[in-house]
Amino acid sequence: MLVMGLTGNISCGKSSVSKILASRGAIIIDADLLSREIYEYDDVLEEMKVSFPEALVNGKVDRKILAGIVFSDKSRLKDLNRISHKKIHDLVCQALEKNRNEDLLVIDAALLLEAGFDSLVDKVVLVFCNEEVQLDRLMKRDSLSREDAIKRIRSQMGQEDKKKMSDYLIDNSGDLGALEGEVEKLIKEIRKWKCEGESKK
Repeated sequence: MLVMGLTGNISCGKSSVSKILASRGAIIIDADLLSREIYEYDDVLEEMKVSFPEALVNGKVDRKILAGIVFSDKSRLKDLNRISHKKIHDLVCQALEKNRNEDLLVIDAALLLEAGFDSLVDKVVLVFCNEEVQLDRLMKRDSLSREDAIKRIRSQMGQEDKKKMSDYLIDNSGDLGALEGEVEKLIKEIRKWKCEGESKK
């Protein structure tokens, strides 16, 4: 079994790569999806009541209000990450255990490196793109002003820092056709990694 971490900053196209890999048979553990589900757990909800009471509406976390709070205040974002990363880590570990007999597992996580989830994987793959392309995509996707889009981008670790921490890079500054070609190159690399792993056993 090969466990690969797939990461990339907001609007760089990580999810598109994940979908292509899933279509080729990879089992995807979507940490970003799990991050939206954690607020249903009682232990997380209790912590949110203490740390983010203003983000609760009728006893539930309003993710839009929460985003407005944390993307404007780095210290509050740090508080949220402290609460969320532990729970997401636990859920990812459960998913890894459940699928341990599969050939290729991909942990799809925007904050793979920031949260230290790279300790769970054999290889880290980063999807990156030109910063102006990233900004334009984010503004269009989420109907954000340039200022708000920049805030969201700057709330994450810089792409250059992430490149230094990754084993493989995918440039997604082009169109979908170009990206599919890049993923085909990655799949060839994955086959090499698996052979290397098997030769070490």
